[in-house]
Amino acid sequence: MSIDLSENRRYQQLADNFASAIHDGTWLPGSRLPAIRRVAMAQQVSINTVLSAWRLLEDRGLIESRPQSGYYVRSMLPAPEKSPGYLTTISTPGQAKLDLIDTVFAAQNHPDYINISLACPRDGDFYPTAKLARITASLLRRHPQIIGRYALPPGSETLRKEIARRASYMGMKLTAESVTLTHGCMEALQLALRATTRPGDCVGLETPTYFFLFPLLSSLGLKMLEIPTDPQTGLSLDALEMVLQEGRIQALIAMPGLQNPLGCSMTPENKKRLAALMNQWQVPLIEDGLYDELQFREPQLPTVKAFDRDGWVIYCTSFTKTVAPDFRIGWMAAGRYSKEIARLKAFSSMAESALLCETLAQFLATGGYDRHLRSLRRRYAANLDEARALIAQHFPVGTRATLPQGGFVFWITLPDSIDTETLFHRLLQEKICLTPGALYTLSDRANHAVRLSCCYPFDDRYRYAISRAGAVACEMSGLPAGTVEPRLA
Repeated sequence: MSIDLSENRRYQQLADNFASAIHDGTWLPGSRLPAIRRVAMAQQVSINTVLSAWRLLEDRGLIESRPQSGYYVRSMLPAPEKSPGYLTTISTPGQAKLDLIDTVFAAQNHPDYINISLACPRDGDFYPTAKLARITASLLRRHPQIIGRYALPPGSETLRKEIARRASYMGMKLTAESVTLTHGCMEALQLALRATTRPGDCVGLETPTYFFLFPLLSSLGLKMLEIPTDPQTGLSLDALEMVLQEGRIQALIAMPGLQNPLGCSMTPENKKRLAALMNQWQVPLIEDGLYDELQFREPQLPTVKAFDRDGWVIYCTSFTKTVAPDFRIGWMAAGRYSKEIARLKAFSSMAESALLCETLAQFLATGGYDRHLRSLRRRYAANLDEARALIAQHFPVGTRATLPQGGFVFWITLPDSIDTETLFHRLLQEKICLTPGALYTLSDRANHAVRLSCCYPFDDRYRYAISRAGAVACEMSGLPAGTVEPRLA
């Protein structure tokens, strides 16, 4: 059995190494891979190991076999074009935008629809449910009184210590006392906004951004200013600096680690500059790190909070995307706003379930979480590759897509002639749900874009939904499906 496990790790690692080389351009589209026997000798593995790795890369849509010729790198989707350097005016979402959000959310949650848009894994294999169940049962046997007591602020010290320990992996220096437990990431964002802004203030947002921020900010009486965000490099720091100099925003919400919906990541250098700007102008940054632990690279990149000098960065995240969505356990490190946020938390929802917090703390402490994350990252990387391959095969010529460095969502831009809100409504008639780009911005600059989510089992229903979405897009545009081979320099 140990031999089989070792062989399994070898071919997966070999496939991952070649996938990384394909993504970074070492192996260009159309290039031929070395002969299997040559790879086996160079890597000191068996021919069967190389064949298994090549089959895995075929499944991920990265390479293809050509009879009597060998294996070749497949054509890849080009990246979206860089965003123009525009600045928008201060605004709030209109009723039509809010109605569209309601319509899409209702469709995403409809049990009869094939969903390729909701960023919530639906299959039990994505979560360590059996392990969590065993830990919970053990805690109840040993401490049955735990469910007969009120959980009081500040909540589980054991969990807060584990969170502070793990935060060091991304460069943050926290203590249990500096961690506030929350009911998911949305409560963390809401508490951060309540602590840093007042009705009538303006909050800076990435564009595109997570669409539920629009109704959240509206409910708090806040205005919004969209700041250009590049689909590959993230928030434009030059544009942000101009906004800060002009005093146009009182807070900023951003996802510098893994951005939703683009899937891009800011470099450590840019994160350091972002922290310096917020400290210089003394404007709070609410850093949404919901997907940060799903980075594909090791070690993980530091957060902006890791470079925070004077406490102007509020870091918010949750375990809902990685461990247990129903636990709804999130946390935040609020810097100079810690006392105010702890007070707001106590007044609004008191504390999180002691049973669930202790279960999660034990899962983190025993190393189960790290093993689970490694498996999850590998699965999402494979899902993203396969989804992008399906897009390249079935969507119209001219389609572009981001290549995320982690997580499971990515951004697709279609030819300008395709209005994706119309595409959304046409697919709803066939019980297929995707998310139109118009949802993610207050402007009209994303009307030909969509966000796709890859946190579902890649079964025939999922593959059909993508292929059918591409076919309808081709019908709407009059363009053929497939990619154009890039010109090599």
